[in-house]
Amino acid sequence: MSETIKTKHPKGLYFLFFTEMWERFGYYLMLGIFVLYMIDVDTGGMGFLDKNADDIFGTFIALTYLTPFLGGFLADRVLGYVKSVYIGGVLMAAGYLALALPGLTSFYVALGLIIIGNGLFKPNISTLLGNIYSTEEYKSMKDSGYNIFYMGINIGAFVCNIIAAFMRNKFSWEAAFATAGIGLLLGLVVFSFGLKHFKEANIIKPKEKGDIGISKVLLYVFVPAIVAGTIGWLIPGNLLGSDSTDAFISACLPVIGFYLSLYFRANPIDKRPIAALLAVFAVGVMFWAVFKQNGTALTRWAKFYTERAVSPEMEKPLNDLYLVEEILYTDSEVTVYDSEFRVVRNDAGEIEKTIGKDVYFSNMSAEKLPTEGESVFLVNTELFQSVNPAWVIILTPLLVWFFIRLGKRNKEPTTAGKIALGLFISALSCLVMVAAAYYGNNGEFKVSPWWLIACYGVITLGELCLSPMGLSLVSKLSPPRLTALMMGGFFLSTSIGNKLSGVLASLWYGYEHKANFFLVNFILLMIATLFAVLILRWLNRIMKENNVH
Repeated sequence: MSETIKTKHPKGLYFLFFTEMWERFGYYLMLGIFVLYMIDVDTGGMGFLDKNADDIFGTFIALTYLTPFLGGFLADRVLGYVKSVYIGGVLMAAGYLALALPGLTSFYVALGLIIIGNGLFKPNISTLLGNIYSTEEYKSMKDSGYNIFYMGINIGAFVCNIIAAFMRNKFSWEAAFATAGIGLLLGLVVFSFGLKHFKEANIIKPKEKGDIGISKVLLYVFVPAIVAGTIGWLIPGNLLGSDSTDAFISACLPVIGFYLSLYFRANPIDKRPIAALLAVFAVGVMFWAVFKQNGTALTRWAKFYTERAVSPEMEKPLNDLYLVEEILYTDSEVTVYDSEFRVVRNDAGEIEKTIGKDVYFSNMSAEKLPTEGESVFLVNTELFQSVNPAWVIILTPLLVWFFIRLGKRNKEPTTAGKIALGLFISALSCLVMVAAAYYGNNGEFKVSPWWLIACYGVITLGELCLSPMGLSLVSKLSPPRLTALMMGGFFLSTSIGNKLSGVLASLWYGYEHKANFFLVNFILLMIATLFAVLILRWLNRIMKENNVH
């Protein structure tokens, strides 16, 4: 299959593939250990409360996908895509390196740099990819091009967690974050070598009559978003669980209003394609609200509810590679956790300690407990973050092959059909975790890691039908002068979903039986699936009208 790809796809794909691979290496390395770093109280972490960590995580990933709205607009009208990728990449690298510095101030400054940098980088490298497939020679291969590009993202996401575990076990949290910055800079080097292959795709689109200018966007969208966010923060009480969530959702309202205005202001030719994209953005919100819980609820499941001990044969080689952590089954001073694995603090907010066994052994089956004084080697929790990208790497070639075979028989689903299918498959992944929660008797004892691996496998199949297809659809249907801006809209829906993922994850402790938490996720995705099926015929008509397949 690789030979077919080499002869058919434009050369620019491979440079963008490896650029994005290194950029996502840095992003997902940071993301894989982010919550663990914030809640860590024993090895130099931030020591945040679990609920606050979930809130910060949700807000951070939401903002990293909100800023592409402005980054896409600036690239379309002012900077161009290449310059935006460079500026965004440098800012993100600086942010990762700043996370290696001590103190709360540098922590929040670092997050700000990453958020702004991602806004300039993310929509514009995806737009460059779409543009190199815009000629008649390559147009029919755009879906598979995005699938291959998406595999690059996940190679970076797979490798990074192994490196993260190594760096923090052998050195420190800070060393792991610094590694993320170095990876991103390597991506920019690769990007520089490939410039000649996508230079023609770097086009600043001329403004047309009725288009809104950059100054008006800042005045009528950006400023109102800041004002609305401030009001949301200051509203007494918490409408959506926290001040930051209220502020974020409030700030999104003017941006959502801007995208709706694009539809109402559009000329008759552009109106229906923009409407179709807005509908796809809407169903995407629910997918990301569930999918992005891999960094919160599923990481918590991996840490406290999953058997992580490695076999005796693997202990030494994995320990030599710093990919496992060693704990002793003996009484020592340990942090106190409650029955739902929350750190217990006294009235003064100080972490309570006691003499006893490590928390890992608290819900371990009696027959599996080691003998007194014996060492147990546990797989690092963040390594489970590599399961999803590993599935992407395994499944992408199979899925591309499958759809090519269907295409030869004229049975391949449309891009919109793949998105609806992706939502349904993703919903099924939640049922895997419902079964896992029942099998473990609601956390009374740990369950096999295969439950988590199976869940990731199912949702990854759904992800491959939805996420790269969403990028492809934006590239296909967007009016040419608005491509990066609409790509920003795709990431806006991702942003809102990401924030909702933090909101949903923060409700974890509100469910006495954890199966009900996953059941709610299933219901949310089934509602989104039903909506996607209801509008599928309409979407397909619009695609046909615009000669899009």
